[in-house]
Amino acid sequence: MSDSHLTFFSLSSSILALLLIFIFIFKRKQTKPKLNLPPGKMGWPFLGETIGYLKPYSATTIGEFMDQHIARYGKIYKSKLFGEPAIVSADAGLNRFILQNEGKLFECSYPRSIGGILGKWSMLVLVGDMHRDMRAISLNFLSHGRLRTHLLKEVENHTLLVLNSWKHNSTFSAQDEAKRFTFNLMAKHIMSLDPGNVETEKLKEEYVTFMKGVVSAPLNLPGTAYRRALKSRSTILKFIEAKMTERVRKMEEGNESLEEDDLLGWVLKHSNLSTEQILDLVLSLLFAGHETSSVAIALAIYFLPGCPQAMEQLREEHSEIARAKKQAGEVELTWDDYKRMEFTHCVVNETLRLGNVVRYLHRKALKDVRYKGYDIPCGWKVLPVIAAVHLDPSLFDQPQQFNPWRWQINGRRGSCSSSNGNSSTINANNNNNTTTTNNLFLPFGGGPRLCAGSELAKLEMAVFIHHLVLNYQWELADSDQPYVYPFVDFPKGLPITVQNHSYLS
Repeated sequence: MSDSHLTFFSLSSSILALLLIFIFIFKRKQTKPKLNLPPGKMGWPFLGETIGYLKPYSATTIGEFMDQHIARYGKIYKSKLFGEPAIVSADAGLNRFILQNEGKLFECSYPRSIGGILGKWSMLVLVGDMHRDMRAISLNFLSHGRLRTHLLKEVENHTLLVLNSWKHNSTFSAQDEAKRFTFNLMAKHIMSLDPGNVETEKLKEEYVTFMKGVVSAPLNLPGTAYRRALKSRSTILKFIEAKMTERVRKMEEGNESLEEDDLLGWVLKHSNLSTEQILDLVLSLLFAGHETSSVAIALAIYFLPGCPQAMEQLREEHSEIARAKKQAGEVELTWDDYKRMEFTHCVVNETLRLGNVVRYLHRKALKDVRYKGYDIPCGWKVLPVIAAVHLDPSLFDQPQQFNPWRWQINGRRGSCSSSNGNSSTINANNNNNTTTTNNLFLPFGGGPRLCAGSELAKLEMAVFIHHLVLNYQWELADSDQPYVYPFVDFPKGLPITVQNHSYLS
């Protein structure tokens, strides 16, 4: 056979093979069902719509970006965020469905930069059995019994430590004071560090640098906030490890009586975690317990002056509790006192609903999922937006209004100032009954990843509010409001002017 025949035969074989492959692929595509993705657009290559999604906006709204997308595409839409194709949900039903099917159809999936700075063993990024083990440790240490017998007293002591330092007619950052309270409490609670000590203050400085990096662009370049945060993380972990080494030495010497009653000691004694796992656990609890609670307290301080009737009802409730304690010869708050703070709990709920400390969660689909006729492909990022549900006018009556009475079963009418300064009357008996509203209210997430510190956070807010409203009047010293960066923050630190004022006769 000549070379020309061989060439022709080879070429014909190649064409035939390509034709067969094309037919196979075409038939396979025909038999594969077409996905019915939600409407939306994917934006720019790689970046997608991330820049628009993360653009700062007022925390009492869902932002212009999401407003426009919901108006155009509906409450469930597709996008490309954080470098991945994503399904964004502002739908209450889908959000609950996602959280209830954690570990089955969906799992936690935060950007790598978060894991890089919080640590691979952080509870925020862990999934599966390891997350359950870490969460169990946290829940055991934050048990209901411990909240009643130990933590309530600590919360009150640290509250008074901060409030008693406020001078009459002084002006300062309420956000910084709230952070001082929660940091000191967590440092004492986790590692038995006393407020005001040199090592506590040094740790606080490093932690502030660390937090600035957590909320910054993940650029590990010289001079960036992210690079400085990684350096501070290393310093913080060395500090914690030194405390661990000291604690282990005491235990080996049989000096268990010297072991402080804190989380670090509890983990060393009751778990089999490695050193690296303990370090990441302590750092993640310091982050979660300090940052979110301090923002929530600052939000309450911001909202209350705009609602005089809520302030009046709070003072009535807490004055009654304080007078009863005085008659009984008691000084410290008890668990029964805390349970009597019924309207305070309404204020706490409303602060968390309107302020939305946690805006959205990061999840990914573990398999193809169909919901309301839409397909969520396996491997896609899924973002349940908690804030969008809390601020949905079809679910909450006048959602932009601070209305604590909406959380009462038999509430009375309340009058609060609206955001534009005009007075508006709010009907507590809105379209939602309490049971329905509670099903929509997810400030601490839900399902197997429900925040382990949720009860502690509500206790901190209630106790702080108790002493605040009984002993101070305050007003905003400068215009400021909470913004999303994507964490909630006050650009000016929420400056307030306070006057000492006892509301006990």
